[in-house]
Amino acid sequence: MRMSKLFVSTLRDAPAGTDTVSAQLLTRAGYQRQLGSGIYSLLPFGERSARRIEQVLREEMEAIDCYELSMPFVQPSDLWKETARWDRVGPEMIRLQDRSERDMVLAPTHEEVATDLVRRSVQSYRELPFSFFQIQTKFRDEPRPRGGLLRCREFTMKDAYSFSLDRDDFLRIYREFHRAYLRIFARFDLPVVVVEASGGYMGSDISLQFTYESEIGEDTLLISPNGNYSVNAEVATTTLEIPDEELLEMEEVATPDCKTIEDVAQFLDVPTSRTLKAMFFNVRDELVFVTIRGDREVSEEKLSELLSTDVLEFADADLIRASGAVPGYASPVGLTGVKVVADESARTPNLVAGANKVDYHLLNVNLGRDYEADVVADITQVRGGMPSPVDGAPLVESRGIEVGNIFSLGTTYSGPLNATYLDDEDREHTIIMGSYGIGVGRNLATIAEHHHDDAGLKWPLSVAPFDVHIVALGNDEAIQNEADNLYDALMAGGIDTLYDDRAASPGVKFADADLIGVPIRITVSSRSLQAGGAEIKRRDQDRDASVIVALDGVIEHVQTERQALLGNLESLAKEAEARTPTD
Repeated sequence: MRMSKLFVSTLRDAPAGTDTVSAQLLTRAGYQRQLGSGIYSLLPFGERSARRIEQVLREEMEAIDCYELSMPFVQPSDLWKETARWDRVGPEMIRLQDRSERDMVLAPTHEEVATDLVRRSVQSYRELPFSFFQIQTKFRDEPRPRGGLLRCREFTMKDAYSFSLDRDDFLRIYREFHRAYLRIFARFDLPVVVVEASGGYMGSDISLQFTYESEIGEDTLLISPNGNYSVNAEVATTTLEIPDEELLEMEEVATPDCKTIEDVAQFLDVPTSRTLKAMFFNVRDELVFVTIRGDREVSEEKLSELLSTDVLEFADADLIRASGAVPGYASPVGLTGVKVVADESARTPNLVAGANKVDYHLLNVNLGRDYEADVVADITQVRGGMPSPVDGAPLVESRGIEVGNIFSLGTTYSGPLNATYLDDEDREHTIIMGSYGIGVGRNLATIAEHHHDDAGLKWPLSVAPFDVHIVALGNDEAIQNEADNLYDALMAGGIDTLYDDRAASPGVKFADADLIGVPIRITVSSRSLQAGGAEIKRRDQDRDASVIVALDGVIEHVQTERQALLGNLESLAKEAEARTPTD
């Protein structure tokens, strides 16, 4: 590719609003341009890097006998209504109607379509197991898109689905995907932490998230110091000690102007762990009263999953009062007709709770005696410093960017869609499913977050838009001829090459080369020719690490460097593969 033919140029400064290093560098270097909130165009450099990522994905998927197909981006609502997600998924899913007024969706994901394909095709156990994947557009109307390609509304994802006879069959395939994912991220030279996670509205009882640790990440990770517990905070658990003590008689006490847990605890001289916190949510126009011990916070992710909803809103004061509760002084004691969800910590005896009366609280409130809960479950938001449920060690909290996930679907979709098979005795069974996702654009941005310096991007060869960047300096005809000949020879040899043939100063060309981040740079100048050939330098090496190579040896030298770079990535992949759990 000749840079003189490109319609887009590099930028000296990133546009206002680019809030991450990757967004700044990918924009300045000419990889992306923003069209609207969370919507981006990939320019030639960005498109080439995305294709390189997709090539790695295709190779590793096919290595585990997972083969590619393509499913529609625009889908009829019928399938979503069959699985009940038409009503469950919130405003992130774009709904529309075609000209015949049939309900349609812009696919945020493809579980329904994948399951429908299989139920129409599979009949016998002899046809299972198998998996397939696609690299396809998704649209999720994120309320807060940010970070450029890190969180978009329209994005490209590799999503794969497996279909198995039973649980053991599924787990074998699941482990294959686990190994493939470790190889993929190693080939991107992207260090990842594998943590337990939530399947979200996909529906999952086993879920692993592959995460790049970064302060700009939206996910909170909690990891035990010795590594025996690694988890996304959405599903983290911690230890809970319930005192064994006599249940005391409940009594009402005056607590003037004490509307918060801290105010009540200070006024009554008790720790917050001996209070009962009340929270109210509006779930499908129904009031849900949530109680948790005062020293803990509610995990909205756990609560959403418990209530099978993706739309969790705080209830307004009018809805709270209509239930008989009093904001600031609320408790479930004495209330009827209200759904109550209690955290496990609410089992603590003799807690202080609201009296549903302004300026009054109740002492010695006990779950099961003074009020009942419809559901008692772990809905605690675990934070760093809380004890690990494995060994009690304080958990270490960090931030991370999710770059991939693998999780079970069980019969969440195959059940309602009636995707079944007959065994060797003609008995019908429901197919067991799994889902496996990797975002292409998000990985491109995350790799940029990891591989850069003050001058610009430093791509691993597996992701770089080109293998080689030729920089021709000066207007001398001999320099141009030699650079042209090198470009033609490299391209003929199957080496993807970017050729800076612009009439620009050496400073501009070198700055752009560092910014764009191609792994191998070849400089042709009067100085290099006088020294005996072309100057070759790798982007990942020090500035003074260049070598002069005779012109007739440039191709061989570049091939040697390419093989070394690819060999390093494959060594990382093999090391990662060896770390795949076997159970």
